[in-house]
Amino acid sequence: MISHPLRVVTYLAPSIPERFFQVIADLLGQRLGSGAELTVEARTSGPLPGGDPFQRDEADVGFMCAPSLVRLRAADDPSVELIPVAPVWADERTNGLPVYFSDVVVRADSNIGSFDRLRGRTWAYNDERSLSGWHSVLHRLRDVPSGSEFFSKTVASGSHLESLRLLIQGRVDAAAIDSNVLSMERAKHPEYRVLLRVIESWGPYPIQPVVVRSSLPDEIKSQIAAHLSDLDAGAGLAGIPFERFAPVTYEDYLSSPAVVEAAGMIGEGARL
Repeated sequence: MISHPLRVVTYLAPSIPERFFQVIADLLGQRLGSGAELTVEARTSGPLPGGDPFQRDEADVGFMCAPSLVRLRAADDPSVELIPVAPVWADERTNGLPVYFSDVVVRADSNIGSFDRLRGRTWAYNDERSLSGWHSVLHRLRDVPSGSEFFSKTVASGSHLESLRLLIQGRVDAAAIDSNVLSMERAKHPEYRVLLRVIESWGPYPIQPVVVRSSLPDEIKSQIAAHLSDLDAGAGLAGIPFERFAPVTYEDYLSSPAVVEAAGMIGEGARL
């Protein structure tokens, strides 16, 4: 048992509902007998430079985008380890695996039918540590003939939810959205199915990982993995298309060129 409430931090809300992470934090706190505290870091999809809460012993468990995992693990003294299970979401494209996609979304009433038609248009992204919203499009642009900047303007929206709002309002022309976020928003706002259209899907990418502070006792790490594996999809998660936690390995993340490339670019200020 740990001597303080389990400190859980997520970098994936509000795009993925905070309730999802609160249910997990409560479950772990109850099973470990420690209680739990959840912190939501909504500004970024992973720790900012100089702001690693695991290194400062301020967090025990975290949810972040995959490039940040690889970046943190590359340090001389890594502050985190991968928990060897990760979420599987209800999407027939995943074949029951812990993966997801980046869906390129435009307004349904636009004349944009392919990514190439986005040259000179406006693009929204959530933040520069996001694989689905930022690095996926950097990876896609490698296949586009070089020339002037591809987009006329890019907008850092702060979240996938805000990117969708800007798109609905006609303030941007397109955005790449985490496929699970898009699925939940379409269920929550049925009009999105009429107002929005997906023109490309990129991936699959390994799902956002669960990490644990490296200095936690090994017994606690193993217990956390076991408790996550037991999580009931119906336990307070109505409306969230989560199915289960499934096994993953660090090699699953290292074998994704998009993840490794993104990890190497974090903090470099790459432009679209």
